[in-house]
Amino acid sequence: MKIWVDADACPVVIKEILFKAADRLALSLTLVANQTISIPTSPNIKFVRVSPGFDVADNEIVKRLAVGDLVITGDIPLAAEVIEKGGLALNPRGELYSPDNIKARLGMRDFMETLRSSGIQTGGPPALSKTDRQVFANNLDKLLTKFVKKT
Repeated sequence: MKIWVDADACPVVIKEILFKAADRLALSLTLVANQTISIPTSPNIKFVRVSPGFDVADNEIVKRLAVGDLVITGDIPLAAEVIEKGGLALNPRGELYSPDNIKARLGMRDFMETLRSSGIQTGGPPALSKTDRQVFANNLDKLLTKFVKKT
């Protein structure tokens, strides 16, 4: 299993949790973004910079993704592509996207996009809380523990 991070919008605290997990379990972690992101010196952690543009980082992740890889993203269309390709998708708040819930998430995303484009102020998501960070860390640990047991 490789871990891919849609890193442009990934909160720093989530990246720090991922850095520790990658080193602890000797897993390959690759951050993909269109701007430079600092990463710790580690043989397990890599950074891929892509050119600016709409969905360029997402497309790079999907291109490199293998069945069973894990992608960290809050981007629901990217999560849908990851699932379709046989990967796992976990958002920075710890929610695991699945074939059972991704269609509903896409529908809600499209609905909110329609509201925003019609001028209705919907606001953004709330700030990442300590609880969100803990849920992410716990769910990441569950996924990685399952993977480690398989290998």
